[in-house]
Amino acid sequence: MKRILLILVFLSSLEIKAQNTDQLYKVTLLRAKPGSLLELIDLIKTDIANYQNYQTSKPYLLRHSQGDHWDVMVIYPMESMDQYFSKILSDKRAKSKTLEKPYGDAFFDMVSFQDEAIVAGPEVADFSRAMEGFDLFHIEIFTALAGKQGELLKQREAENVFYSKFDHRPNFIFTRVFGSSWDIFTIGWYKDLHDFAGPEISFGVEDQAAKDAGFEGVNFIGSYLRSLLLEHHDTLAKKVN
Repeated sequence: MKRILLILVFLSSLEIKAQNTDQLYKVTLLRAKPGSLLELIDLIKTDIANYQNYQTSKPYLLRHSQGDHWDVMVIYPMESMDQYFSKILSDKRAKSKTLEKPYGDAFFDMVSFQDEAIVAGPEVADFSRAMEGFDLFHIEIFTALAGKQGELLKQREAENVFYSKFDHRPNFIFTRVFGSSWDIFTIGWYKDLHDFAGPEISFGVEDQAAKDAGFEGVNFIGSYLRSLLLEHHDTLAKKVN
């Protein structure tokens, strides 16, 4: 119990660059009808190529490779709630092929599942730089146990502190504003699978980094995280250009 209290005290004091800000993002998860994935991706790519006709920020399309029940994620920054839901932009998005189609639209003939939300996340410049510069992304989606939302956010921030101890890029953290049942998702960005595997460091260095970040040790990071969760999904995803 004493160790847990020490972790909580440490987590409550964290302020790091990769934690979420007031910046808003729209995120949509889609699973294609069997046989329709490539057609769906082509439609989304058309909208991305013409994004300036529909909104002010460039969307990014990530295709999952394994580990979760959706096929693609579309994510892009928003200026503000008022701007996003203005009649002008709503009318523009209505002319797209995939963005916010109305109930019963032919678009859903190729979609078996859709989940979307507005979330708060990192600064746009940092997000865009990662999306433009990297091709492999690790996406983890979390639903907290009752009363554990705040502690889950602090745990994700502490894990970024842990990464900073041995020159590992932090994860972007996104917290739900409204729209979905999950609470937080994170995105880590990598050049390739070797980069994803991380630097080769000794157990002693890694364990000390975990302790410096407020964890009991490196072997306890995962078990502590799981103690906060109702659900956890993760996948590796490739950027679709």
